[in-house]
Amino acid sequence: MIKYKTGKIVNVSVTGVTEYGIFVKDNNGYDGLIHISEISEKFVQNPRLYVKNNESIYAEVLECDDINHHLKLSIKNIQYRNKGLKRKKIIETEHGFSTLAAKLPDWINENVKNHKNALNSIDK
Repeated sequence: MIKYKTGKIVNVSVTGVTEYGIFVKDNNGYDGLIHISEISEKFVQNPRLYVKNNESIYAEVLECDDINHHLKLSIKNIQYRNKGLKRKKIIETEHGFSTLAAKLPDWINENVKNHKNALNSIDK
């Protein structure tokens, strides 16, 4: 029997979806739950919007109970429909949005100028 380690990406099949999570099974006799809090970083109102019954997805192992063959899983930090590739988290720089804020007036002026030129070329 395969033993799963925390952090491993596994392929599972959706067996049910409820208001609190997604039930899955794998090909090695393990059942699992992806709790609603492990579906997305954003608020999840309805897990049914993320998966369908019998759909094959990837999930990350959070905990494994080898005695009862049960997995606690997550899909919120991986591309669960695309071979389970982990998403890179965006790390904010020390400058934050200040660089964008400094450039914004230039971008606005440039776009206004382009828009005016486009209108002038139509009028001629």
